[in-house]
Amino acid sequence: MEKKSYTFAEIKQKLMNYCSYQDRCHSEVEQKMREFLLIPEAKEELLLYLMRENYLNEERFTRSYIRGKFYIKAWGRNKIRMQLKFKGVPEKLINRCFDEIDETDYRRKLHHIYKDYFQKQNGLKEYQKKSKTIKYLLSRGYEYDEILEVCSEDKM
Repeated sequence: MEKKSYTFAEIKQKLMNYCSYQDRCHSEVEQKMREFLLIPEAKEELLLYLMRENYLNEERFTRSYIRGKFYIKAWGRNKIRMQLKFKGVPEKLINRCFDEIDETDYRRKLHHIYKDYFQKQNGLKEYQKKSKTIKYLLSRGYEYDEILEVCSEDKM
């Protein structure tokens, strides 16, 4: 299939729309640019324009990504961090933006998921239910130490 060719202005508009629809990170925008056959100088100019005009803001993206993945998808910090690294977001920026998650909310959500999942385990011994629940929470990106604290609080 032949790629449709666009003018520089059309590509710029498409990228502005792409970034306006939802916060994006640099790697997502660069991926999108691969759809258009652009010379490196044009890519550079477009990236600079998007950043200068605040269509592309890595910190804003990181903060909204963290909020969304925690408050909507209930992911733990480890999974969020891994996915952000995968998207090429710098470690320093990730660490700086984790204040988007309220510590109390984090504990509450972890507690809620733990109880919920634990109660759904049927026909298993207590230690098996606990083990499956811990594995599940680890897969959701919660920290082992935090999970163990919730486990021990649950016994009280």
